[in-house]
Amino acid sequence: MTDDLGAALASAEERYVRGNPRSRQRHEERRASMPGGNTRTVIHVDPFPLTIARAAGATLTDVDDHDYVDFLGEYTAGLYGHSNPIVLGAVREALADGICFGAPNEYEAGLAAAVVERFPSVDLVRFTNSGTEANLLAISLARVCTGREGILVFEGGYHGGVFFYATAAGSPINAPFPTTIGRYNDADGAARLIAEHADRLAAVVVEPLQGSAGCIPAEPAFLEALRAATAAHGVLLIFDEVMTSRLSPGGLQQATGVTPDLTTLGKYIGGGLTFGAFGGRADLMARFDPSRSDALPHAGTFNNNVLTMAAGLAGLTQVYTPAAAHALNTSGDALRERLTALGTARDLPFQATGRGSMIGLHFQRGRIRSTADLTTDAAIGAALKALLHLHCLEQGCSYGRRGFLALSLPLTAADHDRLVAAISAFLDQRRQLVLLADG
Repeated sequence: MTDDLGAALASAEERYVRGNPRSRQRHEERRASMPGGNTRTVIHVDPFPLTIARAAGATLTDVDDHDYVDFLGEYTAGLYGHSNPIVLGAVREALADGICFGAPNEYEAGLAAAVVERFPSVDLVRFTNSGTEANLLAISLARVCTGREGILVFEGGYHGGVFFYATAAGSPINAPFPTTIGRYNDADGAARLIAEHADRLAAVVVEPLQGSAGCIPAEPAFLEALRAATAAHGVLLIFDEVMTSRLSPGGLQQATGVTPDLTTLGKYIGGGLTFGAFGGRADLMARFDPSRSDALPHAGTFNNNVLTMAAGLAGLTQVYTPAAAHALNTSGDALRERLTALGTARDLPFQATGRGSMIGLHFQRGRIRSTADLTTDAAIGAALKALLHLHCLEQGCSYGRRGFLALSLPLTAADHDRLVAAISAFLDQRRQLVLLADG
């Protein structure tokens, strides 16, 4: 990182510290009882994260009384915005009748039916409390059904807190499954790996758009190659649609026409409350039927918790209709194109990747098909993203510092214009620094 970029970032951080004294105080208070003042790594930013006091629609208000347009959308879980009246009404109605029953309730069958109806691969579904749990159980089911132990994943993949593959080395706290790591969007390479390791592969796990890696979409030929190769070798194909299920009424499996054996879900489907799910072929999912002599156990005190079931049912059936899904993702495509055009018009290394309502910002030229294509110097890229993020906060726009945006239903055209204007001004004001990304 150059001296000029470092100085610009230090100045921006100094303004941030001066402007957010209460958030700084709250951060220091949290540090007394939480490591680094944090219980969720992704929401930490240096020098400290903003503490949000309240939210409504697409607006966040922090403890220093600053308002921000929310373009983060709770990393895709906040699709409905904050306190959607239909979802909130469903929660209040359910809350009036009690919370924890230790028994089936009036809402779970409706949510299950809605999930089965919408996602092509899901004949039967079971609920969990997070996408991490959903992936853990789907992979475990594949291991039981195939009698094999290994999984194939892709560099840059994120499948939850214990399935993180930012690099080929993975994460030191990953679940200890025998793992092979391939390159995303390398259809021929993936097919070779599946054939080579078929005797020990239970499943191939893939995001049809890598979210954590920077919103990198899978190419149709890549997904089709995975489907063909797994079918040929008796390996199960698992689509992690925890994030991507929002990108069409029936997820990216519907949009791409590639149907996996199992699908994992999470995020917005719980209506903004804690949620996860996994489902798929009836013959596979039937192994969890408790009436069978060979039934697999699947516990979880809050798997069918009343509030999530009620919120999820209302949201999926009354709010995020197929028409709403098409409209949101069409608006996202338009915003992404506008953002990329800002860099193109200025001949700067800046672009937006993604699909529909999921957008990734990158200080880089050229097509990005996998994490191997992210060639900007890591320190320079991180500093530019931090500087842009701090600039956008000053302009009243909030998103994930790594350059992650997930649009929500309450966002307006004027909100989009505000973000475009903020980034446009940054590219003009910081042109020479942005050019450092060219190396």
